[in-house]
Amino acid sequence: MDFKFKDIPYERPSIDAFEKTIAELIERQQAAKSGEEQFEIHKEFYKLANDFDTAYNIAYIRHDADNTDEFYEKENDYFDEVIPRLSNATIKYNNVLAASPYKDFLETKLGPVFFKNAELDAKSVNDEVIPLMQEENALASRYDKLIATAKIEYEGETYNLSLMTPFTTNKDREVRKKAQKAVSDWFMSVTPEIDEIYDKMVKNRTEQAKLLGFSSYTELAYCRMHRNSYGPKDVENFRKQIKEYFVPFVGKLAEKRAKRLGLDKLQATELGVYFNEGNPKPTGTPEGILKSGQDMYSELSPETKEFMNFMMEHELFDVFGRKNKAAGGYQTYLANYKAPFIYANFNGTSGDVDVITHECGHAFQAYVVRDDEINEHNELGMETAEIHSMSMEYFTYGWMKNFFGDRFEDYFEMHIEDASTFLPYGTMVDEFQHIVYDNPEMTPAQRKETWKKLEQQYRPYIDFSENEFWNLGGFWQKQLHIFDVPFYYIDYVLASIVAMQFKVWMDEDYKEAWEHYLALCKLSASDYYTNMLKKVGLKTPFEDGVVKEIVDKFSAKIF
Repeated sequence: MDFKFKDIPYERPSIDAFEKTIAELIERQQAAKSGEEQFEIHKEFYKLANDFDTAYNIAYIRHDADNTDEFYEKENDYFDEVIPRLSNATIKYNNVLAASPYKDFLETKLGPVFFKNAELDAKSVNDEVIPLMQEENALASRYDKLIATAKIEYEGETYNLSLMTPFTTNKDREVRKKAQKAVSDWFMSVTPEIDEIYDKMVKNRTEQAKLLGFSSYTELAYCRMHRNSYGPKDVENFRKQIKEYFVPFVGKLAEKRAKRLGLDKLQATELGVYFNEGNPKPTGTPEGILKSGQDMYSELSPETKEFMNFMMEHELFDVFGRKNKAAGGYQTYLANYKAPFIYANFNGTSGDVDVITHECGHAFQAYVVRDDEINEHNELGMETAEIHSMSMEYFTYGWMKNFFGDRFEDYFEMHIEDASTFLPYGTMVDEFQHIVYDNPEMTPAQRKETWKKLEQQYRPYIDFSENEFWNLGGFWQKQLHIFDVPFYYIDYVLASIVAMQFKVWMDEDYKEAWEHYLALCKLSASDYYTNMLKKVGLKTPFEDGVVKEIVDKFSAKIF
């Protein structure tokens, strides 16, 4: 198929037509006389779902590409309204398959995970909560727009949050202090609005949970996240291990970094800074980074070469920073074109290279399984999806000289420190959300106080006194996952622990580790998360001793 993303036509899909067709498919499924007949009907559902999903993703990308584009803003508002209806209609359809007398046959086609997820979905939505879900989407869009259109005055110019990063991580401490104050002042100016948005979100989500018969939103979120092979108790035990082993390990890394920077203790001002001479930066132009990425993937493996050539040929990247472009970075998938798409905001920092490794890890996995006709095999849980991306960051270490020149070893040191430092933070985000949704009546001030207390447990090695807003316990307000995809963040931490297992493995036998990584990519979501890890020779993060083993291996190399 010959196409370029910019030329792909867009037409708004009709939710009324979608619901009407779903109702017809349900009738036909209920009248079907065999599993084979049901599966043929199900292929029609794939076509319907792929059409809608492709249109949604095109609109989503183009809206993010320019938050001032009125046409795609209207499309975004439309999808905020209709996605809950789409979810509800899809769940009703899936319930019919889940209750099929030919379930045994369908399970041989769709896999056992689909049926477990259908069971979770059936508990997760009904007609009564759709207005609340629509309101929740509108609140998320309101937060996203507030962050995306931030106007931060600095040195006579106006920047958004992403474009402030080169200043907040500048090698000159006075520059980054001044820049971070500008960011902090902006957050101070909008925190009443963010507090209001989040307060409404928490109460909305809690009301959804109560209407659906759950005791708290946490239970509902675990269902919606398709946590089909582990639960809150497993995650709680995992958090305990992070506190016990990773927090002290990261404390030692923080001491090492503070000493490198000539400080007694790591300050909030240095959160994103690793070297006095500044963090290693890519040596080339933004276009050069993409070209170096193409060269790297050409050498890594035949599969990655084919993938990256496809991405470049079809212009499936929007990664250059611009004003009015939404913050963040992600990979999404255009089902009708069998094409991954990568969105990001290059800003001249090492994060630009991380896009070429992390987001390409997601995209590579999607590309590897693009010809699988069973959609359900590719409905990845986030704890699985993030393994593909985080592991790719390590598998590409051998090419970092191409991006960072003679500072490639500094990049390694920074990357390992950054990956390790993230684990306590990501776990803290998860515990914060558990506390918030267990206590939905907390005031905004109490939420900030809760965050401050968690900082003492998870990040006691950082002094926040130099940043007014962070010092007040407001750091979480810049974490969009807390607003847009609640409870997602722990998936990064779980995946990071698995990726670190791959790192240990590739240090011992790179070829063998890559073969098992490729096998995991191909498994996609065809089995339960815990089963798939075991199939490719990995341990689940919940097992006692796994976190300690990684800390021991990393410590032996670093200290």
